[in-house]
Amino acid sequence: MAEIGRFHTLTVTDIQDRGLYLDDQEGGKLLLPRRQMPEDAAIGDELKVFVYLDSEDRLIATTRRPRAALHQAALMEVADVTSHGAFLNWGLAKDLFVPFAEQEKKMEPGKSYVVYVTLDNTGRLIGSSKLGRYIKDEVTSVWNSGEAPLSQGDKVKLLIASRTDIGYKAIVNDTWWGVLHESQIYKAVRVGQRMEGYVRRIREEDQRLDLSLEPLGHTRADPVAKQILSKLEASSGFLSMGDHSPADLIELHFGISKRAFKMAIGKLFKERKIVITGDGICLPDHPAAAAGKARANSAEGQKQRARTAQPKGSKPVRTAAPARDESTAAKPATKKTRYRNPKTQKHSTLSLKK
Repeated sequence: MAEIGRFHTLTVTDIQDRGLYLDDQEGGKLLLPRRQMPEDAAIGDELKVFVYLDSEDRLIATTRRPRAALHQAALMEVADVTSHGAFLNWGLAKDLFVPFAEQEKKMEPGKSYVVYVTLDNTGRLIGSSKLGRYIKDEVTSVWNSGEAPLSQGDKVKLLIASRTDIGYKAIVNDTWWGVLHESQIYKAVRVGQRMEGYVRRIREEDQRLDLSLEPLGHTRADPVAKQILSKLEASSGFLSMGDHSPADLIELHFGISKRAFKMAIGKLFKERKIVITGDGICLPDHPAAAAGKARANSAEGQKQRARTAQPKGSKPVRTAAPARDESTAAKPATKKTRYRNPKTQKHSTLSLKK
């Protein structure tokens, strides 16, 4: 049977006035209402649908995409609050119910909260803002024999859950908590935002995750290099930015750190895809590229002449030190005067009174 709260690809078995009937993978039928039917739907077609319970607790299919499926979290707005709990708009005809027992703090209409989708004891889909019940702190577990399912540098999916004193707390792959430190943020970040990130490290002392928005090491240069080339093409082949540009300016234009920017332009320069000029960087066919190439050739020529000026295998000649002028030679140092605290008495001066 098609699992509730999940996406399934099901086959159309019948078409009636109410809508399409889909095979529920166990010989039964699942209704897709007519208002959501594709115009050219036919028996035998396969449709990707989301399965949930309607207002009368009947299993039903929809082609709409909710903000979160089962065992996922998302930012949702409260549509209504009753004596039983809160109802959140999650993108479907039926709102997601959040009981009071599953509210971290009392929800208010019109406000948005990060909510995790789970099942209650009757098998119905509900939401919970008590994320600590469902999101793990440590990346190891008994189900994988203590082996970490993630490693340093892995690309992961993030949901920004809350702001902290040191940065942001994020949900990683809908399963683990991670911390995105302030020093690793180079673009606008807000609570509820989904984005891609990277595992910066797994702390040995507690097996928790530190995150980064940029790839680690030299792998970060590839996507940034593509971004720089796109920016150059959109700017007529020239950008007045380079190694010496302020970090704030680089962050404003590219949303990356200065180190990542320098690595990327170094990579592009070695591949001869850009030319570094005195005023910035440009594409090889830009008019400013000629001056940049001339300057680079001049600098390389100076280095080459310095290397070839000395015969191969020879050692640099050291000139003899000038003779010491005895008349101006420094006089031998005189003995320094040592001062003693007059109030401090030496043992040798102590005497006994008769």
